Amino acid sequence: MEVNVPEIRLKGFTEPWEQCELGDVAEFKNGMNFAKEAMGHGFPFVNLQNVFGRTIVDTDSLGLAESNEQQRRDYDLRKGDVLFIRSSVKPEGIGEAAIIPFNLTDTTYSGFIIRCRMIDGFADKFKQYVFGTNSFRNQILNRATTSANTNINQDSLSKMVIRFPSEEEQTQIGEFFHALDKNITLHKQKLDGLRKLKKGYLQKMFPQAGETVPRVRFDGFTEPWEQRKLGDISVIVVGGDIDKSKLLTTGRYPVIANALTNDGVVGYYENDYKIEAPAVTVTGRGDVGFAQARKLNFTPVVRLLTVKSDFDTDFLANAINQLDVFVESTGVPQLTSPQLANYEIIYPNNEEQTAIGNFFRNLDSKITTQSQKVEQLKQLKAAYLQKMFI
Repeated sequence: MEVNVPEIRLKGFTEPWEQCELGDVAEFKNGMNFAKEAMGHGFPFVNLQNVFGRTIVDTDSLGLAESNEQQRRDYDLRKGDVLFIRSSVKPEGIGEAAIIPFNLTDTTYSGFIIRCRMIDGFADKFKQYVFGTNSFRNQILNRATTSANTNINQDSLSKMVIRFPSEEEQTQIGEFFHALDKNITLHKQKLDGLRKLKKGYLQKMFPQAGETVPRVRFDGFTEPWEQRKLGDISVIVVGGDIDKSKLLTTGRYPVIANALTNDGVVGYYENDYKIEAPAVTVTGRGDVGFAQARKLNFTPVVRLLTVKSDFDTDFLANAINQLDVFVESTGVPQLTSPQLANYEIIYPNNEEQTAIGNFFRNLDSKITTQSQKVEQLKQLKAAYLQKMFI
């Protein structure tokens, strides 16, 4: 494959891409360093938070900073300007870029930002994506310097190589990714909606503080709920340490850690320290107090607490997640078996538990499916960014 054309191209385009140093087609200007007393009032001001993690500058939550007329002329922001993060505490944040979507009247920008103003011939939507490609990001990271923060300067940015096709092809590439981003956003909104729906049902279908029955119940259930300590209605087992020499890639019992990986599975044991499912695991260190129903036999490990009872596991996991777990620790926050056993939960009869458990299991399944769709779209976008740019 020729190095001057991308692996995947939109139909109708065959001409080789051009390349040059960014400094040949753009001019740069660092932002303003405002005194503390000048912040919080005055005129609109673009800060790091308006750029981080975005391809378009967030213009809906601009801060304010006091500036004079000359400063607002010198540090103006026009449609198509690209803002680069000049200094970042986290190395991965250095050089992140976002485009200005329209002229911003009387607006300045932070001294931690570099304004890049490119010549005509570059489509805005192309600029929105080209600076986030692996090839450009790798150049940024290779030229960045590190002291207290990770930094990039104008001289380094000017030497970055940018590769680009005709403006017409740029526009179509930008439109392609814009449509993909819109699809990702729609699926994220659906995911957020499902999570919000679950949160609302959890508040209504489990008794809240001072309540003995939930506000919403399935038809046919009227009996009062009981309240007992978790240790009185279950057996709580503390996980054991990992023996890495016995950890296998396959086996009968998955080893579950503190949700450090997907579903917390880090490997397999054949027989050691197994727990028979169904059960509920509760994180004792890390995301303290998070409970999850387990359907397969497993081996718990460091600081993972396992709750065994006759309760419906999906009901019990959600009931535990409703607890206001307070952990006292002088070091790493952690939840012990006696602490968990001392918490009181309110619960109905087994039949109502099952109905509630099934309801939330089905809702969780929808959330998981939607989350997977979002992740698949993100991976698809990453693959296209790799193959449709040079």
